[in-house]
Amino acid sequence: MHKTHIKNVIFLTFFALESMIERTILTSLKAWQTRSDRKPLLLFGARQVGKTWLLRHFGATCFESCAYFSLDEDTHFSEIFRRTKDPHRILEQLSFLTEVPIRPQRTLIIFDEIQACPEALASLKYFCEQAPEYAVACAGSLLGIAVGHEGFSFPVGKVDHLNMYPLTFSEFLLARDPRLHAYFLSIDELSPLPQLFFDRLSEAFMAYRICGGMPEAASAMVDGNLLRVEEILSNILKDYSLDFVKHTIPTMANKISHVWHSLPSQLSKENHKFIYQLIRPGARAREYEDALLWLKNAGLIHQINLCREPRLPLTAYDELSIFKVYTLDIGILRRLAGMEPSVYQAPAEQFKEFRGALTENYLLQSLLPQFEAPLRYWTSGNQAELEFLIQQGNNIIPVDAKAGRSIISKSMTEYTKSYSPALRLRYSMLNLVHDGTILNIPLFLADRTRDFIHFALDS
Repeated sequence: MHKTHIKNVIFLTFFALESMIERTILTSLKAWQTRSDRKPLLLFGARQVGKTWLLRHFGATCFESCAYFSLDEDTHFSEIFRRTKDPHRILEQLSFLTEVPIRPQRTLIIFDEIQACPEALASLKYFCEQAPEYAVACAGSLLGIAVGHEGFSFPVGKVDHLNMYPLTFSEFLLARDPRLHAYFLSIDELSPLPQLFFDRLSEAFMAYRICGGMPEAASAMVDGNLLRVEEILSNILKDYSLDFVKHTIPTMANKISHVWHSLPSQLSKENHKFIYQLIRPGARAREYEDALLWLKNAGLIHQINLCREPRLPLTAYDELSIFKVYTLDIGILRRLAGMEPSVYQAPAEQFKEFRGALTENYLLQSLLPQFEAPLRYWTSGNQAELEFLIQQGNNIIPVDAKAGRSIISKSMTEYTKSYSPALRLRYSMLNLVHDGTILNIPLFLADRTRDFIHFALDS
């Protein structure tokens, strides 16, 4: 039996035994499946966010069969794609390597770690043009790095794109407490939650803040295994460090590592603006710009630019040389900083700046999948700073983030005086309240932000 078929059997056995956390992105995959103009799909996302599991789950539940090929584990695949550009001929040869039948519309064909086979990436153009009846989905842990690399022929305009992020709190809540999740989704008015539900959601949110959104760590937290959570997060960090070495030259790997390990200190400042000198004394932008870009393309960081003036379109007012950098996940950030889970239970005056950074990182994780336009942040000299600006339609909505229950904000007051926004968002651990133009959203409801904005603007 060929090893590819063995892997399919192993996965299906594992899938039957293991109850993984359901992902809302599955809805987008199902929509892609039924589109009349469907193209091969590229699923972007950082390592360990669950791309492979998701595609195989999608294939197992939404198709009659799933043909899985890991392109970094068998060098013979490259030869197949190198010898012919005819997708029908490619599938004919691949069919000899798996006992799974490959049929139009009925089989999901997965090319995993596609960045390891440039010829496979280039072939997607021909799958789009000559074999659109086949459902082809591709993923890669460093796909964002590969598509910009010299030597890769990227099939521009011939593929569909989908971004995958770590688990949201909503997804974590569904796995932890389905009935509470149902209540979470049922909230359809901007009024305070009953205290019972507020307390239960706060408790679940505390668990999520500890484990973060990496699926394996979140599953361990759902099982109540905190020691395993810490072990998993530490192992992921080690894997990332190995990727720095494996996929770059030594000098670049060192720079990437220096930038990566500087992030806790970058975010522990009262002003979270990224400062190159915090990487090492005397560091300059031109030395580390490529390292930052590598981390960004790998999906490990998010870069948020300063907006000079909150006017439409926001892109016209970006200050590209001034920005903040966050990690892909709050659990990863906490472990990267070497902080214990008890950081969230310490007195408010302890770890004040870093707890604020964790809150901002969480909000960024929550907001990114909800809004098409990239987020920015705003400052007024050294006098005021708002964590984010959201562009929703023709509205620019300022965001103020508070880690606890203290809501005093001179920065929001300054912004309001200057720009008179139609709506202002404040996140805190106070209850849901809509008072005039200010909407206070409990942190654990951040995943409902887009809905709440519509409620507020339509009221």
